[in-house]
Amino acid sequence: MDILTIFYIILLLSASALCIALIIYVKRITASIVEIENDIKEMSSQLKPLLISSTNLSDKLIFLSEQAKEQIHVAKSIVTDVRDRVDKILLLEEKLRRGVEEPVTGLIKNLSAIFNGVNSFWKTYKKH
Repeated sequence: MDILTIFYIILLLSASALCIALIIYVKRITASIVEIENDIKEMSSQLKPLLISSTNLSDKLIFLSEQAKEQIHVAKSIVTDVRDRVDKILLLEEKLRRGVEEPVTGLIKNLSAIFNGVNSFWKTYKKH
């Protein structure tokens, strides 16, 4: 055996060892990829219920906000109606007060004048 043959044998053994090591590492990499794939599938299966519940929660929040808007609108219309009615009542009260106040004031002035006249008459009558 010459030296060249020994180098070929060493080279072939080294290449075989590298191929075996490469096969082992490829197998480990494949196992890791399969494990990552399983983890992703598991996360995906856990995310689906989360997404569904998030969607349901979003729908319920939209529904509640729409109902709240409707209730606020109803409350605003009720407040507006009450305000209008109170304004009408106050306007009616003012009209009644003006309508009654002027004649009553005139009546009081007339009665006062009559009273003063009667008083003057009695004073004058008593003096004579």
